[in-house]
Amino acid sequence: MTGALAGRCLCGQIRWQSSGPVIWAGHCHCDSCRRASSAPVTSFFGVERDSVTWEGEAAIYVSSPGTQRGHCPSCGSQMFIRSDRWPTETHLYAATLDDPSAFQPEAHYHFAERVPWLNVVDDLPKHAGSADA
Repeated sequence: MTGALAGRCLCGQIRWQSSGPVIWAGHCHCDSCRRASSAPVTSFFGVERDSVTWEGEAAIYVSSPGTQRGHCPSCGSQMFIRSDRWPTETHLYAATLDDPSAFQPEAHYHFAERVPWLNVVDDLPKHAGSADA
C-alpha cells in the first residue's frame, strides 16, 4: 500500500486520510480484536500517527491499560487502535478503506489465538504472537 489512503465508518460520520507510508499490514487473530470487531479475524495496517487526519470525533474505549480503540459514536464502526506499545503508530482497520483492494496483508498475527473453525489457507507468515519472527 503506497500513496494516499482514505476511509470511513459505515454512516460516514468519521472519516480519515493518511499519506502513509504503511509500516505493516496483516490479519490479527487475538481474542481482544475478535471481540471488539465481532469477527473471527480482523485486518489492520499501521501508519505513523501524525500522518492521519480525521473528520469527526471517534468515541474511545480503553480496552486494556495503554490501549485505546476508537469507534464511531453513531454507527459503532471500529476505526483505529492506538497503544502505548507503539506510541508513534495508529492501527487502522482495513475494512474502513474507501478502496479495500489497496490492502495488502503481509502476515497473520496472534495466530495461536485463532478460532478453530476458521480454515486459513494462504501463504502468509503465521506468527504465534505479534512480533515473533
